[in-house]
Amino acid sequence: MRHHWSRYATARTLVAMTSNIDSPHRPTKHTLNFPHLGTPSFDMRFTSTPRGARLARRLSAVRLDAWGLPYGTETHEAVVLITAELTANAVRHGHVQGRDFHLLLRVVERPGPTARIEVTDTRGERVPPRPGKLPAAGLADDGRGLLLVEGLATRWGWYPRRQAPGKTVWAEYEIPATRPGPTNGP
Repeated sequence: MRHHWSRYATARTLVAMTSNIDSPHRPTKHTLNFPHLGTPSFDMRFTSTPRGARLARRLSAVRLDAWGLPYGTETHEAVVLITAELTANAVRHGHVQGRDFHLLLRVVERPGPTARIEVTDTRGERVPPRPGKLPAAGLADDGRGLLLVEGLATRWGWYPRRQAPGKTVWAEYEIPATRPGPTNGP
């Protein structure tokens, strides 16, 4: 495994990226218990641009796979989609010139394993509606991102950033205890 480390994510750096090839020999249960490593966590600042949001989504996908939530599973796809929507919203609605957004992705126990996604931006005056209060998207070209988050996430919400302008939008997705094993064909 090769790791490339950088303090900030930019277009030219690979950040804590790990290549794992999907294997049919993966265990059939999620292996999220790493007592020697602590809680699985990915924490990084990204440029508040579409490229930064895309990099955040891709690195989150790699991290989830490394934690035992492989590509192509329902859990992996749902958490990556939630991450993509929250980071895209931070770029589109929370952008302040010259300021980054922050992504925190971790697996917590509540009482079972739960993926928690937190995206913090520096624009405090543009806040999303509270959960359950989202307007219907209708035929509009935008405004569906938080509806997707609300539909996929177990819980979601937001709170004002402490000691600085901005807000943190968060979502949680409960991880099923097991996933189906590989099929051996007909």
